[in-house]
Amino acid sequence: MMTEQRQHVLLAAFCVAAACRAARGFYLPGVAPIEYDAGAKVELKVNKLTSVKTQLPYSYYVLPYCRPKEIQGSIENLGEILVGDVIENSPYEVLMLKNTTCKVLCDQPLKKEQKDQFRSMVDDEYLVNWMVDNLPAATQYSTRTAGLPIGLYTIGFPVGIEHKGRYFINNHVRLSIQYHSQDREFEGYRIVGFEVEPRSIGTKGSCNENNLANAFDLDQHDEIRFSYDVEWTYSPNRWVSRWDNYLKVTAGHIHWFSILNSLMIMVFLSGMVAIILLRTLYRDITRYNEVATSEEAAEETGWKLVHGDVFRKPPYSKLFAVSVASGTQILGMSVVTLICALLGFLSPEHRGALLQSMMVLFAKMGILAGYTQAKLYNLFQGEDWKLTTLLTALLYPGILFVVFFVLNLFIWGQKSSGAVPFLTLFAVLLLWFGISVPLVFVGSYLGYRSKPIELPVRTNQVPRQIPEQQWFLRPVFAGLIGGILPFGAVFTELFFIMSSLWHHQFYYLFGFLGLVLVILIITCAEISVALTYFQLTTEDYHWWWRSFLTSGFSAVYVFFYSILYFSTRLQIEKTVSTMLYFGYMF
Repeated sequence: MMTEQRQHVLLAAFCVAAACRAARGFYLPGVAPIEYDAGAKVELKVNKLTSVKTQLPYSYYVLPYCRPKEIQGSIENLGEILVGDVIENSPYEVLMLKNTTCKVLCDQPLKKEQKDQFRSMVDDEYLVNWMVDNLPAATQYSTRTAGLPIGLYTIGFPVGIEHKGRYFINNHVRLSIQYHSQDREFEGYRIVGFEVEPRSIGTKGSCNENNLANAFDLDQHDEIRFSYDVEWTYSPNRWVSRWDNYLKVTAGHIHWFSILNSLMIMVFLSGMVAIILLRTLYRDITRYNEVATSEEAAEETGWKLVHGDVFRKPPYSKLFAVSVASGTQILGMSVVTLICALLGFLSPEHRGALLQSMMVLFAKMGILAGYTQAKLYNLFQGEDWKLTTLLTALLYPGILFVVFFVLNLFIWGQKSSGAVPFLTLFAVLLLWFGISVPLVFVGSYLGYRSKPIELPVRTNQVPRQIPEQQWFLRPVFAGLIGGILPFGAVFTELFFIMSSLWHHQFYYLFGFLGLVLVILIITCAEISVALTYFQLTTEDYHWWWRSFLTSGFSAVYVFFYSILYFSTRLQIEKTVSTMLYFGYMF
């Protein structure tokens, strides 16, 4: 017994220590602030062009923007490549504390193909993304909350606008950069804000004008001039809080309402389970333990009659063990990712960190999947443990990889920067087969070496006949009922997560997300316990798969919700973009 407990402790300690060490190792770059001297060069980097309407990112230099003499990329991690980031240098000259007015960057000729590219980008509402000192360019706009004006930020600025069939390109930008200095703490100046105000200026327009009369009409020009202003302003905001404007919560009361709604569902289910365990189950046990006559024993009904069949091996036991193990792997990844995020390892300042962390943690949680699969399959007295372990390592990750690979081919066909290079795909395969698969076998070995789970009753050799069930006790109806409650507990927070994914917003409410995850786990467990008990009282002992799929049916509701979100919140029209959306939501 002590040996098994020691193995459990060592297994948990290994997963947490390895995960946090990996997270800490990946995200050190960019954590320390940079101090600039007066007149020092501040590099302005360009990133991808993004659109909510197409979800297909493109490289900045796809359009005829001004180019440096040599384009240099600066991708830092695997996550940036997977999300389609293309971070490159630019010809903009920005010097610390040096203001610039109407500085001409370059003049670019416009051919028919390039004009068509601009029109296509404007029609699809593409945004330009820049960075200064790792801060994304933001466009400020105002809204009113409770009658008070509040300044909000949107990431990036539009390529241009379309008005009555005419296309106006934003060829002039005003760079407003905020800095902070504190002589007692550090020398130099730190950048704490970066705002961009785009403008469209024709050949006869002034840099200070911003109206359609003097705007750059794409159809009336064969050459475009790009120019910019730089304005430095002091800000009392400290470097540690410079991301607050990007992460400002505009609907905090909605998140609290979501938590309250989820708690009410959890309390309802907790009460139901408590009634089952404290009243119904206690009453049944008391009645069954009473000395009964032979006639009364013959009339006994309920879950006691199936005690000899309740632990019978379910059909497709291999697939069941693999499914539970893969679910445990995902759960372990989610919990450790949230812990690392709450500790501050996954700040949005580290681009691609969240995705890379999830991939690495998923690979390392293979040891937990292998251990779970081994314990469960050993309970079923299965003999083909090698095949089951191999399926655990390959089945569900393989399905995800095939879907991702097929979608990547379509993205590559669109010449989008979101297409993952084949060398990166090879790195993902190396992470899968070099780390995840061996760890699954290590966990499986530990699981088979540990003490098997002891069953409280012996299974009968002859299966008991199951009485005919009522329509409302069918598996599909049970799934519909069991899935709606866990979905109802998380759907509000799910809306914000999907808005972050598909509207290119920052999501940093990991505290709310952690509470919702805890409530979701408890809700799924309680609804499975309640519906499994009702099933056993009708003498139906086929509970293994139903207990798994009852709460798992909430995934079907999530997919249905994604269809509703697609039709009401997004304006995606292209076929490849539609495939990309539903492929990822699958």
